[in-house]
Amino acid sequence: MRRIAVIAKPQKDELARLLPELLAWLRGHGYDPVIDDIAATYTSEARIVPRADLPNEDPELVIVLGGDGTLLAAARVFAKTGVPILSVNLGSLGFLTEVPLGDLYRHLEGWEQNCCNMEQRAMLHCELRRDGHQVCEYEALNDVVVSKGAIARMGDFRIDLDGALVAAFRADGVIISTPTGSTAYSLAANGPILAPNVDALIVTPVCPHLLTLRPLVVQGNADLKLRVAGIPDQTYLTVDGQEAIALRVGDEINCRKSSYTVKLVRLGATGFFDVLRAKLKWGER
Repeated sequence: MRRIAVIAKPQKDELARLLPELLAWLRGHGYDPVIDDIAATYTSEARIVPRADLPNEDPELVIVLGGDGTLLAAARVFAKTGVPILSVNLGSLGFLTEVPLGDLYRHLEGWEQNCCNMEQRAMLHCELRRDGHQVCEYEALNDVVVSKGAIARMGDFRIDLDGALVAAFRADGVIISTPTGSTAYSLAANGPILAPNVDALIVTPVCPHLLTLRPLVVQGNADLKLRVAGIPDQTYLTVDGQEAIALRVGDEINCRKSSYTVKLVRLGATGFFDVLRAKLKWGER
């Protein structure tokens, strides 16, 4: 039987009604639904699989019920599979999760009938190296960030692009983001907005101690190396704002465009600037 995975956002009361209804619709259309452990807190009417193990179920589609954070988590779990994601907005902003709840079944029917577009979003590959050895690696849809904790002291950083020095500076942190992530933390730190299909990466210093240091847009196939030259205690590398790893002086974060992409199911043509106007009030007086 054809399988569909369902991933849910925690603490959303409406899912207690929505999930049983959705599972019944999926079964009625010949699908075998599997749900993650968070969705299982709302219903026990489907087989429960830990979120990290859902790719092993080989689903044809992933339905994300939540906000942008839930979609970011699902994108990392399924990064290497190429499985399309239908993201339904139950959050507050919903910049990435464009599908409103009322259009869920219309989108599912469109996907069944092959009437949907597959919008591909680039991901960012990140490797943390320490003492010459790789500590961990991640695929991110939005960004990777180096930032300090509670202590109000800046860190010392060095950025190299394709082996050449870009800048050495002091700042509260550094954001390296995809075009998708250009409307997230990078935007709040005065970074530029990039359309999702632009082949580029963005380097945005966070509160740099130089008036001349500004965000930098580099080509998509660039190799970026961020070296941690000096940091206060409790400085972390975070991935999509969800994974956190404590950093040490001398650590290197190597970033490049991932070989994987995220496929988002869209019923109509993507209106990126429509979303900017609706969600961020872009261009309004």
